[in-house]
Amino acid sequence: MPRDLLPARPVWETVDLPELFRALAAEQEDVFWLDAGAGAADGWSIIGVGEPDPAGPGDVRLDAAEDAVAGMPPFRGGWVGWLDYESGAQRFGAPAAPSEGGPAWLRVTGAVAVDHAIGAVWELGKRLLGGEAGFRLPAVAQPVSSARPSAASLNAPQGGLAVDASTPVEAEARHTPSEYAALVERCRDAIRAGDAYQLCLTTRFTVPGAHDAVETYLRLRTASPAHHGGFVRIGDRALLSASPETFLHASGGSIRTRPIKGTRPRGADAASDAALAAELLASPKERAENVMIVDLMRNDLSQVCEPGSIRVDGLWEVESYPAVHQLVSTVSGRAIGGLDVQTLWDAAFPAGSMTGAPKLSAMTLLHGLEDARPRGVYSGCFGYVGADGAIDLAMVIRSILLTADRAVIGAGGGITWGSVADDEVDEAATKARAPLAALGASLPAAWRRG
Repeated sequence: MPRDLLPARPVWETVDLPELFRALAAEQEDVFWLDAGAGAADGWSIIGVGEPDPAGPGDVRLDAAEDAVAGMPPFRGGWVGWLDYESGAQRFGAPAAPSEGGPAWLRVTGAVAVDHAIGAVWELGKRLLGGEAGFRLPAVAQPVSSARPSAASLNAPQGGLAVDASTPVEAEARHTPSEYAALVERCRDAIRAGDAYQLCLTTRFTVPGAHDAVETYLRLRTASPAHHGGFVRIGDRALLSASPETFLHASGGSIRTRPIKGTRPRGADAASDAALAAELLASPKERAENVMIVDLMRNDLSQVCEPGSIRVDGLWEVESYPAVHQLVSTVSGRAIGGLDVQTLWDAAFPAGSMTGAPKLSAMTLLHGLEDARPRGVYSGCFGYVGADGAIDLAMVIRSILLTADRAVIGAGGGITWGSVADDEVDEAATKARAPLAALGASLPAAWRRG
């Protein structure tokens, strides 16, 4: 596939990204923002528009991709969109519910990229700033940031996640807490029988009615900044995410994944917060859960990487976000010759952090445990695939999927033999709380424990 990059032009002014986002979203149906959340101090934010492309980027070659040019945006043209869980499960050969709409991709026609480390602004493709077809927006003293939020914004203990002083709407739950706890025990039974080592059990919360996608996302990014946040609206579906998990990153022939397994809530004060982070790092259950997925991802990448190139670059690293502490590891390898995007996806998607291990056995068991009901975009991935082979895809977690008549939030956690059912219920509730708050909604009463 030829390298079909967009022309890049430096812009000699700062840009208010939330205002650009509002302006574009008001004018364009198909719009995206690949965002690191409010308060980020380095990395890139990319806001843009595109045209729906049902074919997507599957035939893009990865092995010839060059390293990003210093000072230039990491994305220079290509596709932005998502893969849903069911479509990936079907390709993997696992049983799956009918897809709720399938994958969706935009071929990007214009974008604005901001380098938050130095404040540089670039315009890609068609003009979005100024000119007859553009938006001249007020300059700000400091541009809003992208790739990785500042330490202060990520490390602040949880607080202030509620966004509406009025009485919140109560979400509808796919399972009651007792039903979810019973499913945890069934997972443990399957593990005891030797059918799996780990199972990523999920549930769903739904808020009926129409919702303002743009303002909901602005609330979500403020309350829960993350280095792979994002908004992607394609047709009548909008994905709003505060994802902290990198699924796949590719540049210069290197492929990297950063699975998250292990969660603790933030503490009410500095002392309790530090204690919870230390407890997470020391937990035998959480460390076992994490390393099982590290081994699974090593296996997945070994199918598409040069022999001997797979590395564990980081193991059991605690990352802290406004609502949770997470245990994160990093696995990387070098792409084999001739590798294209679809072949990489066939090897690695759905991600092991959202299935369990062994992957096919786990997905088969989970299909039955979750009553053959869809996960949808939750447990999938979203982000960009560059025409030059650069990839940055995040897991769809801590996310909202909006359609015309409802908002859907998935939540769950990895179950091992060492799991305690009540703790797993609390973890699912913790993960759903911030996205629900952005909608002006709350957990169902039965899920609000402690």
